[in-house]
Amino acid sequence: MEALIIFVAQLVLVPIVTIRTILVVKGIRNVAAFIGIFEGFIYVISLGLVFSDLSNIWNMVAYAFGFGIGLFLGSLLETKLQIGYVTFQVNLMNRNEELVRTLRASGFGVTTYVGEGIEDHRYRLDVLAKRNREKEFMEIIDHMDPKAFVVSYEPRTFKGGFLTKRMKKRQEQAESNA
Repeated sequence: MEALIIFVAQLVLVPIVTIRTILVVKGIRNVAAFIGIFEGFIYVISLGLVFSDLSNIWNMVAYAFGFGIGLFLGSLLETKLQIGYVTFQVNLMNRNEELVRTLRASGFGVTTYVGEGIEDHRYRLDVLAKRNREKEFMEIIDHMDPKAFVVSYEPRTFKGGFLTKRMKKRQEQAESNA
């Protein structure tokens, strides 16, 4: 029975640790601290059970398997929650005003640049979006300019700009028009 409790505790604990870590990295400290209370409680109980009888190999096996499966579940949960924002740099061989208009009409903030490549001009789009819209963004790019080179990264901090209320308003308008 102890082994089952330890296993379940790890299945719960490790996804909590994953989410708390993500929240800390993204600067959402208050929620992370609150989650940390539950994390500490579960951690002490499960390790206490393991350390109470180090001759019981099943408790250790349950801890290890619960930990491993918990990591997997935590990564799935993080993928589903899609907390935060993503920035895309889209590099194009040719100017594509239709792509820019489509992205903007879909509620994405787009800034365009012209650069110098080795042989000709290149065009770059910088786009900031909520992570839960990443798939939608990539579908638009794949459909309208499949040869585009796209790099994405997660910004840690930002201030001002298009991200504020206008971004939400445009997304709502795009959804109502669909």
